[in-house]
Amino acid sequence: MNNLTKRIESAKQKWEVFQKNEEPIIYIGAASCGRAAGAVQLLAQTNRWLKENELTAKVVQVGCIGPCYLEPLVDVQMPGQPRVSYNNVTTKTLPVILGSHVGESVPYTKGAIGHFGKEPFNGIPRFFELPMLKPQVRIVLRNCGLIDPEQIDQYLAVDGYQGFMNALQTSPDDVIGVVRRAGLRGRGGAGFPTYKKWTVCRNAPGNQKYLICNADEGDPGAFMNRSLIESDPHALLEGMLIAGYAIGASHGIVYIRAEYPLAIERLNEAMQQMKDYGLLGEHILDSAFSFDIKVKEGAGAFVCGEETALIGSIEGKRGMPKSRPPFPAISGLFGCPTIINNVETLGTLPNILRNGPDWYNRFGKEGNRGTKTFSLVGKVRRQGLIEVQLGTSLREIIYDIGGGLQKPFKAIQTGGPSGGCLSEEFLDLTVDYESLTAAGSIMGSGGLIVMDEDTCVVDLAKYFLDFTQKESCGKCTPCRVGTRHMVEILTKITHGEGSAEDLLALRTLGDTIKKGALCGLGQTAPNPVLTTLRYFRNEYLEHIKEQRCRAVVCKDLIEYRVIKEKCTGCQSCVKVCPTGAITGPRSEPHNVDKTKCIKCRSCYVTCRFEAIAGDAIVIGSVEKRS
Repeated sequence: MNNLTKRIESAKQKWEVFQKNEEPIIYIGAASCGRAAGAVQLLAQTNRWLKENELTAKVVQVGCIGPCYLEPLVDVQMPGQPRVSYNNVTTKTLPVILGSHVGESVPYTKGAIGHFGKEPFNGIPRFFELPMLKPQVRIVLRNCGLIDPEQIDQYLAVDGYQGFMNALQTSPDDVIGVVRRAGLRGRGGAGFPTYKKWTVCRNAPGNQKYLICNADEGDPGAFMNRSLIESDPHALLEGMLIAGYAIGASHGIVYIRAEYPLAIERLNEAMQQMKDYGLLGEHILDSAFSFDIKVKEGAGAFVCGEETALIGSIEGKRGMPKSRPPFPAISGLFGCPTIINNVETLGTLPNILRNGPDWYNRFGKEGNRGTKTFSLVGKVRRQGLIEVQLGTSLREIIYDIGGGLQKPFKAIQTGGPSGGCLSEEFLDLTVDYESLTAAGSIMGSGGLIVMDEDTCVVDLAKYFLDFTQKESCGKCTPCRVGTRHMVEILTKITHGEGSAEDLLALRTLGDTIKKGALCGLGQTAPNPVLTTLRYFRNEYLEHIKEQRCRAVVCKDLIEYRVIKEKCTGCQSCVKVCPTGAITGPRSEPHNVDKTKCIKCRSCYVTCRFEAIAGDAIVIGSVEKRS
């Protein structure tokens, strides 16, 4: 313990010197979102620019700070000045920014999005006062984008591993008591109280116990776990130490999909740093607690997010769920008591053990304490990684944080492919486990997909159900056969071949699957269909009775034409048409050759003048879409 205390003191001193920044510091957001937007090129260009201009500066890679729609982000901090953030930086704007801010010590205010100082600075707003960030409460994400995820000293300097040291100074039962009083619920699914699982596992007979971190984030559009690991891996690893100590485990495993190479790389590097600092291995910090962590890469099977399937995968078997009981807390990995916690659950623990349960209870609402991270994607203006208190309304998330939509709101899908599609009437619904369940949806791991009027809910339901059907392990009949039949019915409806009886069949099949499927994947698979049937029944009836898709999405129900009165002949549609179906001279109305049109929707989306109409085909005639 004394050695780590000395290292922490040294790290804090280094951090203080670093923060005084006696030379320029350039921060580049280099998590996957930043890299996808061009951060790697900017990193190389920054180093070249400094060399060419014979200037020195510290260049630091940081993780995802949240607003992915602003990526790539490059921050500059000059000696004696606050850190200033520049958004959507390109290889063309980077030299201008660096030339002004680093070369002349004058912030390039035209491109600055915010600063991290406490006082007003050059008319630039404070970064965390930005509309997307101001309503958020950052607990799990407190370090993301602010520290170098590859430097353990920076994590130690901001009170890293203090929660674990506090845990070591008490008994495992006391740690479980702290988690109980904090009211922490599992952040990966149904929100089961964390302390209850831990108590069962700790009291289960057997000398060997395991802790597994479920980082198998397979929901389309979800990236919360990946972002946390890439941006602050020690937060997860410290949480695993705390959980392992509490349940009496000596082995920890991070089960993470192989599609997350950067997260895996930073995890492995962080674990090596822990070993160097005496935080992994035998008798950690001279205590009786011994613990090691290994990384297990999964092959990307969605069903392996289910606890028993995940365990089977680690054991080298095909990932297929098992009937319960016994539950993993009694008999899990290799027949030993096992706890499986989500990345966010474990990442929350250091904050609770460092600050105490009373502090944590200041956030959230009764029965739903703390915060929840979400990936906010879809048709909102501001997309990215967010963290809000449980009990925040969907309206606040979509409009205050997400900035609303460009077109009228239609629906929001919560909980990923296993969640529900909620209509406008639920905008004031508070985001908590019970409220979402009552509405027919789930919290899930935290994906939020916002949709506008251009989304066809029937097509959406088919997409999600097709995904879960293909990811089904096939072990139980309700999921294997039932979901296939539901996909076939939905496909018929989107082709204009459905009947009113199909809606009853979808409802019956959905209810049967929910009640009869073996695991959570099958039990929640019908949710997108059942909720869209419940809240958007009229759109199903339009597809069946009128053979009309109001969103102009279902190809068999539409054909495209040019509205001559609106067409300016700008040729934008001509340029994006992959088959040459649109023709016409510049500045004159164009035409669509329906024999060549593959209904890819490109022209409809591209036209700025709303001159492309999607006409609904109605048995022998054409009904114009308003």
